[in-house]
Amino acid sequence: MARKFFVGGNWKCNGTVEEVKKIVTTLSEAEVPSEDVVEVVIGPPFVFLPLVKTLLRRDFSIAAQNCWVRKGGAFTGEVSAEMLVNLGIPWVILGHSERRLLLNESNDFVADKVAYALSQGLKVIACVGETLEQRESGSTMALVAAQTKAIAEQVMHWSNVVLAYEPVWAIGTGKVATPAQAQEVHFELRKWLHVNVGAEVAASTRIIYGGSVNGANCKELAAQPDVDGFLVGGASLKPEFIDIIKSATVKTTAKSE
Repeated sequence: MARKFFVGGNWKCNGTVEEVKKIVTTLSEAEVPSEDVVEVVIGPPFVFLPLVKTLLRRDFSIAAQNCWVRKGGAFTGEVSAEMLVNLGIPWVILGHSERRLLLNESNDFVADKVAYALSQGLKVIACVGETLEQRESGSTMALVAAQTKAIAEQVMHWSNVVLAYEPVWAIGTGKVATPAQAQEVHFELRKWLHVNVGAEVAASTRIIYGGSVNGANCKELAAQPDVDGFLVGGASLKPEFIDIIKSATVKTTAKSE
């Protein structure tokens, strides 16, 4: 089953109005593969969502970087899934390692968020990944499987879920999982889905890689059979993000050969 390449840009807590306009202008002027080849989703901070939605080219989508675990109400500082739907924001990033580590979001809490966002009609980029200590202790797959299992126990339909494997030790550090390391975890994740969720879900669910992806390493990573795209951090604020989007053609070239 063909899986459309997916490139997400997570701007994290960055940007001013002027900077956002400049980035969006760069994206709008770029020549990139068609929507048939690559799905591009941009994740600006909450305060810039309406501005980016107004300015962004129509063939790119928008994601929020988080949302609350249930319906809105007396939850100061939070943003509900319903609010995002009301704004016309189709995607949300949930379970990012920074939220798991800095804000102590547990596997179950992330899974609850994923389930609620999906129930409100949002599409979800659900993040999993291990720390350096966990990798060095050989527990990468046990940890990533536990994170995925919590989500799988709450999700009935996977068509609106993209899994993002993000080795925490490679986020913003300049260290990158080698293509072989990325492929190994993606392969094992897909195998886990096959055994525990079903063959169709395993074949169709996109598993994307996040962790210091840049214009120099994206093509080699994109060439891996189980790497279906990227969730890009710092590089999504730079012109090289265009090169990362263009790496989708590695897949189409491989299919035609």
